[in-house]
Amino acid sequence: MSSSSSSSSSSLPSTKLPVKPIPGDYGLHFFGPIRDRLAYFYNEGRDKFFANRIQKYQSTVFKTNMPPGPPIASCSHVICLLDAISFSVLFDASKVEKRDVLDGTFLPSLAYTGGHRVCAYLDPSEPKHTSLKSFFLSTLAARHHKFVPFFQIGLSELFNELEAQISTKKEAYFNTLSDTMSFNYVFRLFCNKNPRETKIGSQGPKLVDKWLLFQLAPLGSLGLSPKILGYFEDILLRTFSFPFFLVKSDYKKLYDVFYEFGSSVLDEAENEFGIERDEACHNLIFLAGFNAYGGMKVLFPGLIKWVALAGQTLHRRLADEIRAVIKAEGGVTLSALNKMVLAKSVIYEYLRIDPPVPFQYGKAKVDLVVESHDVAFEIKKGEMIFGYQPFATKDPKIFVNPEEFVADRFVGEEGEKLLKYVYWSNERETEDSTAENKACAGKNLVVLLCRVLLVEFFLRYDTFQVEASTFMFAPSVTFKSLTKASSST
Repeated sequence: MSSSSSSSSSSLPSTKLPVKPIPGDYGLHFFGPIRDRLAYFYNEGRDKFFANRIQKYQSTVFKTNMPPGPPIASCSHVICLLDAISFSVLFDASKVEKRDVLDGTFLPSLAYTGGHRVCAYLDPSEPKHTSLKSFFLSTLAARHHKFVPFFQIGLSELFNELEAQISTKKEAYFNTLSDTMSFNYVFRLFCNKNPRETKIGSQGPKLVDKWLLFQLAPLGSLGLSPKILGYFEDILLRTFSFPFFLVKSDYKKLYDVFYEFGSSVLDEAENEFGIERDEACHNLIFLAGFNAYGGMKVLFPGLIKWVALAGQTLHRRLADEIRAVIKAEGGVTLSALNKMVLAKSVIYEYLRIDPPVPFQYGKAKVDLVVESHDVAFEIKKGEMIFGYQPFATKDPKIFVNPEEFVADRFVGEEGEKLLKYVYWSNERETEDSTAENKACAGKNLVVLLCRVLLVEFFLRYDTFQVEASTFMFAPSVTFKSLTKASSST
């Protein structure tokens, strides 16, 4: 026994830190995952679930179970990484496998993606990953000149409707307006067509929302109270996966419009990357609907919420910077955007404090030694590794006042050094998305659109107030007041 253990240890990478056993437990078969699931959703809540275990084990690395658990997921065991140092192993494709782990410990039926394992489900080592990711990157690069003007069209429509609703109703629910803008933008970008002029009309957001909900329902909660209602919800959402036939007709409508109006994109997939047209179309829908639109459903309401909560002082600083730069540059150009250091920092601070995709998963490809700040842990090949990003990017050993929204945190040379600890895109912010990694293909586009949203907003308005809460996976934001700009640029 001792010689075997010694041989196993010697084959692992060396570390200068003390190696300790991973604390925590999975509990009894079946009952342990149910116990942790109820604690996660109802008895403790998501953030307290992790914070309580950090305190209990005095460790940011520990064993636990993650939803949905049985009977949907056969194994819910994970090794949880909650600090900035250990979390980064999830970006190392040589150590961690990303095959079928997008949604964690379970994989929705492939019927939701036309029977295909789309790019998001593939590990970079799989041949199709390279061709599909290259196709995505090429598609985006070919449309870079449309990024800002198409978005400005959508923002103008959104702001007009926002003002109209506040004028008549004294408030405006931002999420619905943002979802409509986001879907229209994504469809225009990839299909060069206003979706209202197709057979889906204005139904695009609802069609995609239903498709997303039925896939992701086992991972969510309505936050029902009292707890007894939550337990009923748990049985409803996590006993069986929702069958695809409930959204089959909706998905067919999406497939048909993307197949028809995305023909130039699909031609490129076939001719340049050798991807079969049907598979390319299902991947395009996933890219546009799940990755892009699904991300924007969380991204834009979250940005508005955090900037609103920061208050009028920040609003004035942003307005002053934005208007001065635009006046000097003569318009909203990339050069102008790059000179807005505060606006840029605000975006990174939002992505740090409240990343739109909080979870990362991967299976150990080999036996690993994972280091946290002062301790190392051995992880065995095949074990599932889970990172909860909001804790990793609020690591108090990396960030001063990590729980506070510090607008100028990333301003200046010292601030920019911290960008390597901003992980929202499934990669460090300082790294590019390539065909060989799992970084979000549109990571630079996301940052650009957030900056343009701030710019266009503060060119038009001085300050605003909102009411914010959380519903399912996203912030819920209602505008209560909106003050138009007191001076124009």
